[in-house]
This record gives sequence, structure tokens and C-alpha cells, in this order.
Amino acid sequence: MLGSTAPRPLAWGVVEPLARDIAGATAAHAALVSAVGGLTDAQVVAPSRLPGWTVGHVLTHLARNADSHTRMLVAARAGEEGVQYPGGAEQRASEIEQGAARPAAVMVADLAEACARLEHEWAALPASAWQGDCVTGLGTAPVRELPVRRWRETAVHHADLGLAYTHRDWPGDYVRIDLQRATMLWASRRPMGLTALPAAALALDDRDRLAWLLGRVEVAGLDPAGIT
Repeated sequence: MLGSTAPRPLAWGVVEPLARDIAGATAAHAALVSAVGGLTDAQVVAPSRLPGWTVGHVLTHLARNADSHTRMLVAARAGEEGVQYPGGAEQRASEIEQGAARPAAVMVADLAEACARLEHEWAALPASAWQGDCVTGLGTAPVRELPVRRWRETAVHHADLGLAYTHRDWPGDYVRIDLQRATMLWASRRPMGLTALPAAALALDDRDRLAWLLGRVEVAGLDPAGIT
């Protein structure tokens, strides 16, 4: 009808990756929550693989990151550009510090509930909301990119906990998607004509190469990738 203001449906080229990313992030949530369910109070105050952060810091960050995504989606539902952290980097850091010393059971329950809230928003968000923008900690981004970002956040930080799960357990679909993004980001920061990955990086398998690009492993003969 002429003059109709009904929202356009999402194009198939958007729907298919979006469904994939939501499924991947949901599976990553399930794997994470299952893995940390039996953590003790002593384990959550132990160092993680991230300098200066305990296991509790990582778990709290993952919970508050889920809430930040939920906040952006709720705003998108209202036709607004949601802000991931309205209080900026200070809000993010303060929330993590405040939650990092809680009992393990409280932390794990908080994480599970935050993941469930986010999954509910993914399932309920109308097509019109997915077509909007939001303001992440890295700048303005399409709302439809949020699920893959959450997938990355969950998979990478699961390995950062320093438990049994490592970067070699990252799902193949996630590795394929993020390896392309990280490689392009690395190349974008190189001088023109020097954008090919070093031979030592190309000799790595995909998971090791992505872990190097994300600063999660050191590789003999390679300087840190420097993109995170």
C-alpha cells in the first residue's frame, strides 16, 4: 500500500547469519554455564588467564556484558539507539570489581540468569528492531551484529577462565567467522603492501591463528598481533 509505514522484513542475507549467530551464542552460553556450575568459592578468587583478573572478574564481566546487550536490545525494541554502558568504561569497570568477590554460587546464578534474559530478548525482538543501530563500547554498530559479538565474548572469555576449556575448544563456525574479521582488522592496521599475515601465522591451524590474533597465545617468531 502507498504510504505504508510497516517495517520491511529482514533480507535473507541478514536472517540466515543472524539465526546462525544466535544459535552459536546460545550454545556458547549453555557450555559456559554448564562448565562453571560446580565452581567453589576458592576457585572464583583464583587468577584467570587475563592479567589482573580472577575467575570471578571474568564471570562477572560475562554476566554484565550479557545485561549490556539486553539493554541495547530493549532500546532497539522501542526504536531507540541503546547505549551498552551509559556510564562508559568507568561503569563497566566498577560493575566488574563490585561483583568479582561474591560467593561462587551467587556468581554462577547471576551469569545463568543474565544469559537467559539475553536469549529471551533475541527470541522476542521484532524484525524492525534488528534493522536499527546501537552504541557499543567500540562505537555505533548495527543491532544485528550483537549476537555474533556476544558469541565471541562468551567463547573467548570461557577460555580465559583457565579451566578445562581452551581456545582449542572454540566451535568451528565461530572460528571461521571471527578469523576472517580478526585477519581483516590486523591487515587494516598494517602499512600498504604489508597486509599479508606472516608465514609463521599462516602455518598455524585456524584456532591457534585466531588465538594469536586475539592475544591469547604467544607464538615463537611472531610479535603480538596487537589488535585487542
